[in-house]
Amino acid sequence: MIPAMIPIMQSRFHRGDIMKRILFALACLPLGAVLAVAGPRCSVPMADWQPREALQEKLRAEGWTIARIKTDDGCYKVYATDGTGRRLKAKFNPATLDMLRRESDD
Repeated sequence: MIPAMIPIMQSRFHRGDIMKRILFALACLPLGAVLAVAGPRCSVPMADWQPREALQEKLRAEGWTIARIKTDDGCYKVYATDGTGRRLKAKFNPATLDMLRRESDD
């Protein structure tokens, strides 16, 4: 091989490495977006959970009308309407009954 060609070939391989890294980073972007959008997860042992009825009573006292309470990712997920008739979806910690996330039809 001609010694003058060696720097050209090395730079070509270097560009290939950079392109591979860029493509890998671009391929990882959707995964990062999915992880960022994922909602809160609860890791409370079942023995520490409060009953659904306790959450239902708490939310009724706040003016919510409960349509459904289910478990999702270890949390309580509530579908309800508030006092103004706006539909709500919220996640609650099953041990403390603290609201972790809330979405509405605004």
